[in-house]
Amino acid sequence: MIIKVCGMRDPDNIRAVEQAGPDWMGFIFWPGSKRYVAEPPAYLPTACKRVGVFVDASLDDILLRVQQFRLDLVQLHGHESPAFCRQLKAALRTTSLIKSIGIATVEDLRATADYADVADYFLFDTKSPQYGGTGHPFDWNLLAAYEGTTPFLLSGGIGPSDLPRLGEWFRAGSASGAAKCVGIDLNSRFEKAPGIKDAALLQIFIYRRRYQPDWNRTSLFFP
Repeated sequence: MIIKVCGMRDPDNIRAVEQAGPDWMGFIFWPGSKRYVAEPPAYLPTACKRVGVFVDASLDDILLRVQQFRLDLVQLHGHESPAFCRQLKAALRTTSLIKSIGIATVEDLRATADYADVADYFLFDTKSPQYGGTGHPFDWNLLAAYEGTTPFLLSGGIGPSDLPRLGEWFRAGSASGAAKCVGIDLNSRFEKAPGIKDAALLQIFIYRRRYQPDWNRTSLFFP
């Protein structure tokens, strides 16, 4: 199970969160975000993969950030066309590509067919007229209608108190749409302030998600 913590930028916080044990760490390169990163921070993680998040950025800008931050994955969170994604994928070579798809209804899953031949992963997030995450979940059971073979990450307002619901959803497997889910994306619900994560809370969550997947009771840590 991949655990991605997104929206990082502070060097000390990056170090603390890295020690909490996520698999991937995300950096947002969209200037409209409160978590925007303009330059490489004084410390970048070495124990987890680095993900760059872009919104309708140019090919040159993405490739520059890949080089500057030594990115392992590129996540596209805008209206990037399948043709652009293919062009980018060819230029990235070994860097993996994630395409974000906003979900509000089953109909939104149809967009995955256009990117199935180029995306290494999808990220299913709550659909919104605005760019970026909403901090609110969508109905995960809509993903039972996903018929593609591309693995995906679940995003959209996942917080500390969602562990029981995540456990139930994953246990339901294909009946809930969880069978092709390979990871979860965590951001605002674990923050003390925009771009500053609660590393202790993340450590507890990651441990329980990774080593106690059947845990289904609310803990003192998650009131």
